[in-house]
Amino acid sequence: MVFSSLTFLIYFLPLHLVLYFLLRKRDHRNILLIISSLIFYAWGEPIWISLMLFSAGVDFYCGKRIQRSESLVKRRIGLMISLVSNLSLLGFFKYGTLFIGTLNQIFSLHLPFYSFGLPIGISFYTFQTLSYTIDVYRGEAEANEHFLDFLLFVSLFHQLVAGPIVRYRDIAYEIKHRQENWHDFSEGVTRFCIGLFKKVYFANIAGELGAVILEGDVTKLSLLGAWYGSLCFALQIYYDFSGYSDMAIGLGRMVGFHYLENFNVPYISKSMGEFWRRWHISLGSFFKDYVYIPLGGNRLHFIRNMAIVWFLTGLWHGASWNFVLWGIYNGLFILLERKWLNKWLEKLPHVIRHVYFLTIMLVGWMIFYYTNIGEALAYIGVMFGINATSVLEPSTVMSIKHNIVFLLLAIFAATPALKTIGHKIKIHEMEPIMVFLNTSLLMLALIYLVGQSYNPFLYFRF
Repeated sequence: MVFSSLTFLIYFLPLHLVLYFLLRKRDHRNILLIISSLIFYAWGEPIWISLMLFSAGVDFYCGKRIQRSESLVKRRIGLMISLVSNLSLLGFFKYGTLFIGTLNQIFSLHLPFYSFGLPIGISFYTFQTLSYTIDVYRGEAEANEHFLDFLLFVSLFHQLVAGPIVRYRDIAYEIKHRQENWHDFSEGVTRFCIGLFKKVYFANIAGELGAVILEGDVTKLSLLGAWYGSLCFALQIYYDFSGYSDMAIGLGRMVGFHYLENFNVPYISKSMGEFWRRWHISLGSFFKDYVYIPLGGNRLHFIRNMAIVWFLTGLWHGASWNFVLWGIYNGLFILLERKWLNKWLEKLPHVIRHVYFLTIMLVGWMIFYYTNIGEALAYIGVMFGINATSVLEPSTVMSIKHNIVFLLLAIFAATPALKTIGHKIKIHEMEPIMVFLNTSLLMLALIYLVGQSYNPFLYFRF
């Protein structure tokens, strides 16, 4: 089940909220959240509930063992059990095929491997439970003594299948002591409606426009047509993932949870370093706190640490070498910026710096898009005039002409302008207007959903 499905919007969410607020006791509401989350997850993949429950059980046990043990050796054993268990599951289900396939190709082997379908959300809930045991080991979080409370943290359907990556210490207090109120509920509804509209309108339409070019014949592509296709994908993946994060944050707010932000208008960046401080913030902070800093951060083996983090960042996104190449590509430019480029970029006008960033970013998204590296390189070649049929072909002109209003709206909405205007006129204090806007966004999203057959969530595959 996905947030942008009619089943979720018309049946699941309304029924869940009615039942939730009919219950008065906190424990009863938490149990309902667990049941709803398990139903939500089981809707598409019932068999993999067992995997999530196993992961939750192991980390619950390890957290208690780590906290109760006075012996450093026993504490380390508890942490190692958690690390090995979680990373083994993630490695087997997500990367087993890639690993065996690579070995077969390099050494001309014929090792068999049965490929399972990737359990939805495994990349997210694995990192969440890992952060829990690591924080308990470090003394930065108290181990939970009640399995149902811990299971609630792991299984919350708001962010279970596509993030943001929520750390236990950030919501530990709210599991037992959150206070639902009308203000939070109203803010949550607004955030959810905005996220739904971003996904259904901006992401889906941009995806359809981009697919015509990206899935077409690259040998017939023009130079500007290639940049247009990359722009459409950039808009699609931003509105797809940020829209999902908005919906997750909104759903949490409706019932008293306050998840941290995951996006901060990343496309206004003027460097790749700035972009990654604004894009998928929960993933970046995870690798920083649990990989980069423990390895030595900026103090010790800086280049090695950067290489490891960006290799893992790319690999996290998918079991294909194009994702690893994409991660290294991002890391390389961030390294160059820190060591050399920033000295020059800071002297340039903001417009030039922004053009630099957009160029690097749009090229990078093509490495991300094509799992076949040869196809990615061929497409990027056209972006720079190599084997381009022309500068601009008629089909691209027609697409831009027919969709110019949508494109301008999508670009405008990816800036802070709307939020700034809203704060200046204090629209959030105008309750009747907010009700009207939320209702309008919801109705428009439902109308688009009824008429659309193209409605994927890109980050479900990660």
